[in-house]
Amino acid sequence: MSKISLPLATLAGALFAFGCSSPDNRKADLRELTEFYTPSGLDSASLQSDSTDLVFSNFAGPDVVPSPSALSVSPYGEVFVGVDMMGSLGKEPGKGSIVKLIDSDNDGEMDSHTEFTKVDNPRGIIALRDKVYVLHTQFSEETGQAEGMNLVVFTDANGDGVADGHSQLLIEGISSPEHLRSRGTDHSTNGIRMGIDGWIYIAVGDFGFHDAEDREGTKLTMLGGGIVRVRPDGTEMEVYTHGTRNIYDVAIDPFMNIYTRGNTNDGGGWNIRFIHYTQSGEYGYPNLFKNFTDEIIPALADLGGGSGTGSYFMDDDRWPAKYNHVPMMADWGRSQLYIHRVSMDGPGFTQADEEFIKLSQITDVDLDASGRMFLSAWDGAGYRGSPEKGYVVRVVPEGWEYEAFPDLKNASLEELTALLKATNSVARFHAQQELLARFPEDAGAAALSIASDKALPLEARVAGIYTYAQATCQAGNEELLKLSEEEAIREFALRAMADRKTCLQGAPLEPFIEGVTDPNDRVKAAAIVALGRIGNADAAEELLKVKVPESFKQPEKDTEGPHATPNSDIILPHIAMQSLVKLNAVEAAVEAIGGENSKLALWTLRYKHDPKAVDGLIGAYESTDELELKAEILSTLSRLYKKEAPYDGSWWWGTRPDTHGPYYKAIDWEESEKIKSFLVQEWQSYEDPMKKQFFAELNERNRMDIPEFGNEGSNLVINETEVDLEEIKNKKGQVGQASIEDVILAVSDIKGDPVKGKALFTSQGCIACHSVEKGQPLKGPFMGQIGSIMNRSQITESILKPNASISQGFGTVKVETKDEKVYMGFVTGENANELVLQDIGGNATKLNKSDIKSREELENSMMPPGLANALSYEELASLVSYLEAQK
Repeated sequence: MSKISLPLATLAGALFAFGCSSPDNRKADLRELTEFYTPSGLDSASLQSDSTDLVFSNFAGPDVVPSPSALSVSPYGEVFVGVDMMGSLGKEPGKGSIVKLIDSDNDGEMDSHTEFTKVDNPRGIIALRDKVYVLHTQFSEETGQAEGMNLVVFTDANGDGVADGHSQLLIEGISSPEHLRSRGTDHSTNGIRMGIDGWIYIAVGDFGFHDAEDREGTKLTMLGGGIVRVRPDGTEMEVYTHGTRNIYDVAIDPFMNIYTRGNTNDGGGWNIRFIHYTQSGEYGYPNLFKNFTDEIIPALADLGGGSGTGSYFMDDDRWPAKYNHVPMMADWGRSQLYIHRVSMDGPGFTQADEEFIKLSQITDVDLDASGRMFLSAWDGAGYRGSPEKGYVVRVVPEGWEYEAFPDLKNASLEELTALLKATNSVARFHAQQELLARFPEDAGAAALSIASDKALPLEARVAGIYTYAQATCQAGNEELLKLSEEEAIREFALRAMADRKTCLQGAPLEPFIEGVTDPNDRVKAAAIVALGRIGNADAAEELLKVKVPESFKQPEKDTEGPHATPNSDIILPHIAMQSLVKLNAVEAAVEAIGGENSKLALWTLRYKHDPKAVDGLIGAYESTDELELKAEILSTLSRLYKKEAPYDGSWWWGTRPDTHGPYYKAIDWEESEKIKSFLVQEWQSYEDPMKKQFFAELNERNRMDIPEFGNEGSNLVINETEVDLEEIKNKKGQVGQASIEDVILAVSDIKGDPVKGKALFTSQGCIACHSVEKGQPLKGPFMGQIGSIMNRSQITESILKPNASISQGFGTVKVETKDEKVYMGFVTGENANELVLQDIGGNATKLNKSDIKSREELENSMMPPGLANALSYEELASLVSYLEAQK
């Protein structure tokens, strides 16, 4: 704890001074923030990434880091790699570890390595001081089955590169074990990253979790995916945002904006969505993101097919400006690291994306304090991992020169304080953590000197604010309150003041109340979220004044709403609604019905399954003659008729869930009968068919299943049992209707008939490009030994995703001749003068090399994806069994 103390009289005086300041004198000072994201001297529209201004080196290969799922880099360039030869669908323990890589001479290649520790399914890693935080699957020693996913921390106190014994448990059970056992980790909890606020942010996949428990005994349940955060000692676990599908990692910028690359349904496009997160926000998957998009914060872009993995926010002035101050997102499916150029838009952002670095099935990205970037690549290791695939590369800008980072363990208080001013976020973060750990009594005053210095860059001052808040807890509220009087840093001072519920004792309400009407929308957002965290119901009246925009409209029936179109106008009322729900502001919301901001009140009441809400809505309905308001009240009551069943972790909605909404597994509650009676009574009072139709539409929209209103309720049955392969394996077209992960799991469990598979090899056209017996003319890749080269899962993946692993020497070649003809195919014969190409139909063409104008090897396989889509599971299993037997 800092030596800084907080006399109550002083705080009262500061609060009085703040409250008496005229709101008319406030202004929005966004100059530095705007310049940070969109520098005035940089024309982003004309920028194109050019890998020639980057220097790549092969850092480590599969002999040391096979199947790398994640990595983290210490400030000194020590690379901790999560080896996961179990992969996303494997279930056999004992195939994972954390490997520490050292480049002692800083030449870009690993010189030595140690096995830091053995751990299965490492999905997230943070290297910090002498500790390594790891998110991984825990297996039972007795049964060999998954028990859940845990967040743990290992210590290496003697610095020998090996963990000192067992880990310390921080969070237990943060992914439901049922799905880990039956499926694997492909939709589990994934990456972790620590922000300058000192929280560990956890990317939760849509397996969700039930009764995850932190070190204090706090238990948490999450249906579906989102972001959870926890203090580094394993305390204060809480939900940060909710409503994502299968995010793998988070990127955090110096101002605590968080970004991910998530996606939508398997088989429904596998589309990637780039998302910026506002604390407490609901992002809608799967219940709201199609038909109830008025209630969510939408993503910033739908980017088409892909599979997001590691994320990082680049903040290092040693990198070219065109690569700096941007979120970088890895996409495993596209084998690409992307840049997303974000521009401020009120409390949110807009974005423009572009390709940056191509890397085969990239999994993660991180930077050290000297500016070296490290990337890990899965490189065709398949869905169950491989001991022969995967690598790590180092990337630095052209002209970069190594500068040793100071030894933090021996740095003085003054040296660590100076590093808080560094022009890269890695240095600031690690200096902060060392300062807090080694100088707890002095860190507050040191950090305050940085936070108060108006000559420093904004990112350094924000680092000072969050360092000060961590050092002082509630004792720092007086100085944070003073800092909040400055427009440029008000957002961060208010946010830091309410950042930890354990540090809220005595927090003044007034600056947050005033913040709701601040001219800066980012200050408004910080204040609105804070009021929900403080928990004082007196804030409800002010929150209910937040305006709801015209864009607050439900999508037309059978029309997918704009879930990936930026809408900064919805953010403030959305988080105001969330704070009102947290405040349990039922009475205030009921009282506001029919008033100036009735829409926000009714929006809030949609989430309050409370008898007072039901009675208040019915009373408001009966006391108004305004038809539009009556319709809105009926809509709200219809929404409250059902509620989401408590989640027990025993089921999951699968890769293609029902997305109708508003609930996934709806159940009645104590007020359901009262709501039904009221709605039916109103329905019976109308003779106009159009008015009766309104109730039918409410019945369908909210899936009330009230028979009096017609049959437009839900006929969908949620199947929570395991798939019966015997029942569905012969269903034609099953392969094309399922996700690739589901198909691989099915084929691994169905034996198949090699005799039928041989016939399919011919009928599916495989014979046109592949030979299986020695002596046959060589066409495309030879299949006569495929069973000794690939396992069952790898063969299946190669059929379903032919571009994922192209056999060496069998890439598709495009040839253009001098007479403007174009040929594509495999090169099946070549000498000094001639070339033979065989196309996908098995037709061979002999070309004179003297007639060739250009020759290009394409990245894609000539084999088109989808050739197996019409097959049943059993048919594909038979084809795989036939190929598996070719040895």
